Amino acid sequence: MDMEPRQAPSVSAKNAKAPRASAALQLGKKFLRQKHIQTMALLGVAWMFIFNYIPMYGIIIAFKEYDIIGSISEAPWVGLEHFREFLDDDSLGNVIRNTLGMSLLKLIIGFPLPILFALFLNELRSIKFKRTVQTISYLPHFLSWVVLGGILATWLSDIGIINNILMALNIIEEPISYLAEPKYFWSIIIASDIWKELGWSAIIYLAAISSVSPEMYEAATIDGAGRFQKMWYVTLPSIKSTITILFILAVSGVLNSNFDQILVLRNSLNDSASNVIDYYVYQTGILSGRYSYSTAVGLIKSVIALILLLLANKVSKKINGTSLY
Repeated sequence: MDMEPRQAPSVSAKNAKAPRASAALQLGKKFLRQKHIQTMALLGVAWMFIFNYIPMYGIIIAFKEYDIIGSISEAPWVGLEHFREFLDDDSLGNVIRNTLGMSLLKLIIGFPLPILFALFLNELRSIKFKRTVQTISYLPHFLSWVVLGGILATWLSDIGIINNILMALNIIEEPISYLAEPKYFWSIIIASDIWKELGWSAIIYLAAISSVSPEMYEAATIDGAGRFQKMWYVTLPSIKSTITILFILAVSGVLNSNFDQILVLRNSLNDSASNVIDYYVYQTGILSGRYSYSTAVGLIKSVIALILLLLANKVSKKINGTSLY
C-alpha cells in the first residue's frame, strides 16, 4: 500500500515557534524572579474574581420574581416587568432629580477643588508647613461617615456651633435646624463631601506634579514666567492626562450618591431632597424585601454608568487624545 511521505515542517514554521517558546520561557523566568510580588497580584485578582465576578450571576433575579426562601433557579421568570414598574414609579422624577442634582454639583464644584488645592500646596516653600497642611487635610478621610455624621448633626442642630456663630455675627436672628430643612440638604452634602475628601483626592495630583521635570520650571523662569504662569503653562499641561482619566471616572460615577453619607444625614423631614437612587434601592430591596425589583433598578444604574464611561472616554480621546483605552 502506497503511503504519501510526511512533509517536514517548513523552516518558516520553525522560526515562528522559536520566538514564542523563547518569550514564554522569559516570561516564566521573570515570574520566578518576581514570585512574591506576582503572588500578591494574583491574590488580588482572585479576590476580585470571587467577590466581583462570581456574584454577577445574581443579576438574573432582576428578570425573575425572586423569593429569599427559595433558590434563584427556582424563581419564575417575569421578563422586564420590574424595569417597567420602576419607570412607571411616581417617585422616579424626584429620585432622578436628587441624584443628578447632587452628583453634578459635586462634579462641577468638587472635582476642580483638589486640583487647585494640589497646585497651591505645591507652591508652598516651607516643607514643615506644607506637611502640616497635608496632614490636616487628610484627616477627615480616615473618619467614617457615622462619626462625621454625628459631628455634623451636632454642629447643625438648633444649639450647634454653626447657629451660635451665625447669630453672634447677626447673620440670622433665630437658630435654624438645617437637617430638617430640605432646601439646605444639597449644600450640606456637597460641603461635607468636599471637606472630607479634598486632601485625600489631591494626593494623586501631587504625585503627578512631583514627576514634572524641574528643567521645565527653570526654562519658564528664564523666560520670565511668574508662579501663576508656571502653574498655568507648565504644571497643568504636564498633569493633563491624570486630570482627564480621573474626570472620565468621575463622569461614569455621576449616578453614585455616596450612600453612607446620605444614610447618615437624611431623615423623614428632608426626604424630598435626600431620596436618591442608592437609598431607593436600599429602601425597596433591604427594607421592603423586594430583591428582584431593587436588582433591576441597580442594573439600570450600572448600564447607564457604563454608557457614560464609554461616551466620556470617546469624547476625551477626540478632544485631547487621552483616554482609558
